Amino acid sequence: MMATKKICSLIPLRRYFLQFSLLHSVSSSRQLQESLREAIKVEAYEQIPDILSAAKDSCRNPNPFSFLSKFPENHRAHIIDEILQSFICTRPRSRPRIAYSCLLSYTLESPNPLPLALAIIQRTLRSGCLPVPQTYLFLSNAWLARRKRAESVSSILLEMQSIGYSPDCGTCNYLILSLCKVDQLNEAINVLKGMGRAGCFPDLDSYGTIIGELSEHRMINEVVELLKDMVILGLLPRQQIVVKALAAMRANRDIWRAVQMIEFLESKDVYMGFEDYESVLEGCLECRQFVLAGKFAIRMTEKGLIPYIRLRQKLVEGLVSVGESELASVVRQRFVQLKS
Repeated sequence: MMATKKICSLIPLRRYFLQFSLLHSVSSSRQLQESLREAIKVEAYEQIPDILSAAKDSCRNPNPFSFLSKFPENHRAHIIDEILQSFICTRPRSRPRIAYSCLLSYTLESPNPLPLALAIIQRTLRSGCLPVPQTYLFLSNAWLARRKRAESVSSILLEMQSIGYSPDCGTCNYLILSLCKVDQLNEAINVLKGMGRAGCFPDLDSYGTIIGELSEHRMINEVVELLKDMVILGLLPRQQIVVKALAAMRANRDIWRAVQMIEFLESKDVYMGFEDYESVLEGCLECRQFVLAGKFAIRMTEKGLIPYIRLRQKLVEGLVSVGESELASVVRQRFVQLKS
């Protein structure tokens, strides 16, 4: 009974502390916004990172820059641009990390987040920082909303010029990654293909990100198309991307396509390692394409590569089982020569 009374007596006290904590939080948030407002008023933008760092707990909700919504849109964009420009000379470059994060989240939650959000992302990336993971979703939503208006990729990207910025690979690659993160792979491909018309040409990361995701989803036609496109443009895919692409073809049992891709990449002097050849050979054996496997194994020996003993045995036995004893003998001889 006494214990019950004691608990009941603590309830009002707990409520008091909760109310005090809430009031303190509101008060701190208001003070933070007032400090930021004053710094912006006197154009002391270099003070903003320190103001935010000193009030980390108040940077979550509401957004400390929410007071900017009271300004006209053009004036608001001008203020954010001046803040971003002031951070360029800040050292260490990562010091405005919280400021970038707050400005980006505030902008992405506004009615017209683009192109300003892309400019903030560009400055964030150039500072060596990364936006918070939630940005992938909010940026993708903002981008898709604009694309629903039938606007082209290049026209949206080129809007950055209206606020003094230019689209670059880093910004576009982050947009591509964001779309891939929410499974908007076709739109990511659209961004890739539209970058050039905005004066920003795709690089290895642009293609690599999408090809990697397409491979995970086993979208083989798109993988083959993009691999060929990038090689024709003179961009040689990294080995891990080739491995992923070939693994996807093997998983789809589209082993003929994998062999053709090997042949194409060889013709373009793309470096491929033992793992690439081994994976395709194993795929041939899994699909019981023993003749194709035999010819492919000979191709491997021409490169100075010899399969693992398990695959060698399986290949020779498979060729014999389908009546290709002569090819089996040739393959076995090539293995012996290479081992010696």
